[in-house]
Amino acid sequence: MNLLIIEDDDKTAAFVARGFHEAGFACTRAADGEEGLHLALEGAFDAIIADIMLPRLDGLELIRRLRAAGRAVPVIVLSARASVESKIAGLEAGGDDYLAKPFSFAELLARVQALLRRASAAPGAASLRVADLEMDLLTHRVQRDGRPIDLQRLEYQLLEYLMRHAGRVVARTTILEGVWGYDFDPGTNVVETRICRLREKIDRDFPRKLLRTVRGFGYVLG
Repeated sequence: MNLLIIEDDDKTAAFVARGFHEAGFACTRAADGEEGLHLALEGAFDAIIADIMLPRLDGLELIRRLRAAGRAVPVIVLSARASVESKIAGLEAGGDDYLAKPFSFAELLARVQALLRRASAAPGAASLRVADLEMDLLTHRVQRDGRPIDLQRLEYQLLEYLMRHAGRVVARTTILEGVWGYDFDPGTNVVETRICRLREKIDRDFPRKLLRTVRGFGYVLG
């Protein structure tokens, strides 16, 4: 799991990052709001932990801009303000949870894990979105930056699988089992062939490439 920690206090950021590293998470840290927003929009994170009192761009405005850009990544708000009004402001800005400082790392970890469980258990959503790539699960229409993309059935299923695992490296064998659903010949190149065709359709005409090969590990969308 990949976390983005947006915190200007070095001691707090180091404390949080150390705890999550020990719990098996990968962590990226931003020291101000503008850097945090840039990383949140350009990177692929499973969850974000954001302080409210940040230099250059405060945490609430950061979350508002993130939501306005269509990014649904779970966000936990950290703040020294413990009032009910402050908690309401954080949630109304688009935060998914709110934790007042000082806090127990065990509680922060539990809250992050709960958010990740809820995010992974949301199959009822009507659409999927990764950056400017959108998939309507009801009509099976796919578009990027408002431009329709015509996919064959297996290409659609492959893209849906990758979008449901956006930001995570998915191994070739995992894709075979998840999309094709059968025992396979280890020498088959069906995944590579379909990935190549899918990449042509969703990336070729756009400056930002979403579908990447992580050599030796698999593929990641985001």
